[in-house]
Amino acid sequence: MKQGSIAATAAFAVSVAATSAWAETKWDMSIVWPEGNFHTQNAMAFADAVKEATDGEVVITVHSGGALGIKGPEGMAAVRDGLVPIAEILLNQQVGEAPVLGIETLPFLAPTMADLALLHKFYRPKLDEVAAGMNQKILYMVPWPGQAVFAPNAINTVEDLKGLTIRVVDSNGNDFFGALGATPIQMPWGEVVPSLAAGTIKGVTTSSSSGVDGAFWEFTKYMSTFNWQASSNIMSVNLDAWNALPLETQQKIEETAASLEGQFWLNSRAEDDKKIATLKENGVEVSAPSPELSAALLEKALPLWDAYKARVPEAAPIIDAYLTLRN
Repeated sequence: MKQGSIAATAAFAVSVAATSAWAETKWDMSIVWPEGNFHTQNAMAFADAVKEATDGEVVITVHSGGALGIKGPEGMAAVRDGLVPIAEILLNQQVGEAPVLGIETLPFLAPTMADLALLHKFYRPKLDEVAAGMNQKILYMVPWPGQAVFAPNAINTVEDLKGLTIRVVDSNGNDFFGALGATPIQMPWGEVVPSLAAGTIKGVTTSSSSGVDGAFWEFTKYMSTFNWQASSNIMSVNLDAWNALPLETQQKIEETAASLEGQFWLNSRAEDDKKIATLKENGVEVSAPSPELSAALLEKALPLWDAYKARVPEAAPIIDAYLTLRN
């Protein structure tokens, strides 16, 4: 081969390598849940699928357990400001950014996954609008299993909740358990287990999945499956990072997210059965509220719907449209 040809070939190889390196996009994903949590496992599956769908053009590294230093309530702000390009975020911890994000956590508004799926038909457009206003895009949305109550005593009547210092996630939980006579304390997940260990709180409202993550059998012996509050995580990407991708790559990622979201919902349903079994194996007594207790809980919940609609008027049409179809 002539010297000129060798030089040209080398230059072409360098050019291709440079183009390839420039085209590769690396995103660090923040997620506060531990590696074994099903949401984290979903996120890892999503990252692997994105890498495959884009032929390695977009590589996402999942940093679990809050390793990037971003706490739950900081999630949407961190993505908005570009502190991380992508994060999985517990939606109801973001109500400080936009109160309308508290819709699905109204007590007993959407107590089943079927109810929640229906609510999302009306809620998702508003959620996408809020996200866009915060410089981000939602790729998928997955619910937690139903929210239970972990306590040091059995919850058979409303009276059994009186004075219980219980961790809640958001203002809706604060209002609901306050109305029930408990003493609610809002805190992110990272503070829950230390607070149980210190005795700052005696009870927790959360999912069976988090109950296992926190080895709650070391602190509480009873779990009541209230299923009183729906709660979802979103996978959200910074719009600047998103818009830096070619349109074809964006389409591949969106298609990947859409293809996985249904399975992720099924994973959530399976997770509840699996983790309840684990809790029982470790000595936690699991029970469901009696019809009488369920009726008493709903009686306390209904006024909170109207109060929320008055406080957050943009939520009212969404809630009303959902309830019209559900009822």
